[in-house]
Amino acid sequence: MTAGDPILLPDQFNAAEYFIDRHLAEGRGEKVAIECADLRVTYRQLHEHVNRVGNGLRQLEVRIEERVFLLLLDTPEFAASFFGAIKIGAVPVPVNTLLKPADYEYMLNNSRTRVAIVSDSLYPQLQAIPNGRLRFLEHVIVVGGEVPSDTHLFSELMDRSSPELDPELTSKDDAAFWLYSSGSTGFPKACVHLQHDMVVCAERYAKAILQMTERDRCFSVAKLFFAYGLGNALYFPLAVGGTSILCPAPPKPQQVFHVIERHRPTIFFSVPSNYAALLAHPREHDKDFDLSSVRYGVSAGEALPAAIFYRFKERFGVEILDAIGSTEVLHMFIANRPGAIRPGSSGQVIPGYEARIVDESNQAVGTGEI
Repeated sequence: MTAGDPILLPDQFNAAEYFIDRHLAEGRGEKVAIECADLRVTYRQLHEHVNRVGNGLRQLEVRIEERVFLLLLDTPEFAASFFGAIKIGAVPVPVNTLLKPADYEYMLNNSRTRVAIVSDSLYPQLQAIPNGRLRFLEHVIVVGGEVPSDTHLFSELMDRSSPELDPELTSKDDAAFWLYSSGSTGFPKACVHLQHDMVVCAERYAKAILQMTERDRCFSVAKLFFAYGLGNALYFPLAVGGTSILCPAPPKPQQVFHVIERHRPTIFFSVPSNYAALLAHPREHDKDFDLSSVRYGVSAGEALPAAIFYRFKERFGVEILDAIGSTEVLHMFIANRPGAIRPGSSGQVIPGYEARIVDESNQAVGTGEI
């Protein structure tokens, strides 16, 4: 298949079967799918965890197309919850972990979510919502720590759920998950993504542009609740049978360098402000940080200044591929390519996508027009 060829999928298609289940049939059961600090999760274990979450959600009577709210840090439980919901035909809604209770109140009501899965450190944000303001929420599942009596403990739900689960017979055009936009023009808007969307992004960008393979190890500064991070550190490596490196901590420079040196990613995804922060971070004991495992850096979220590109390459020997994506499109649609980088530019339209510059009347703008 060439870069711009149509991506053909069967009408009956469940994304969890593609990103999780098939790896066992293809012999990757004992390969590590996720690394998170000292934790290693193989593809076989991830498959079992996904199935247990799916069965646990069914115990709570979650139905096909019903939303499941995910307020989760970047840990393996995110992956299990996200694909566990998709596997039963439910629709996970990952949300920004840095918001305020009023934002979560709006999103919970807007998505009409009955079940939420929440990291224990983030649960106080939901507790701060005044009683009676959540119109639909019935069950809260808490990951880690001790939980109040009116919630469910994630580990207990997993323990009492079967590790066997057949995927729901969904269509490739059924809703798979929601992502909320930033709300720059008002309240956040829910972008509905379909069962086939992650496959398209993985084929068009991860495979065709980044040339990602099962030997790759992916680490993303952008967290999983972002459309950018969700691809970088979850469904891109799972699409190729690679390894995802997760870090729930804030992406401060010292933490980022520690993860890179310890886990040795081959592809590093970040944003211009973080690349600048890494460059500003001082060396330790006259010895610079070791980024020799990284074959590409990737940048998005805002324009990458050419000066940062050149400084990062000079100091660390890593070229940064700048690109443009959006929550609505899910991932990249314009990108620089390895071996064809133009510093200060976001690159060229990715084959399979179309882009044009228009004026306020939606008319194409001529060359040189501002």
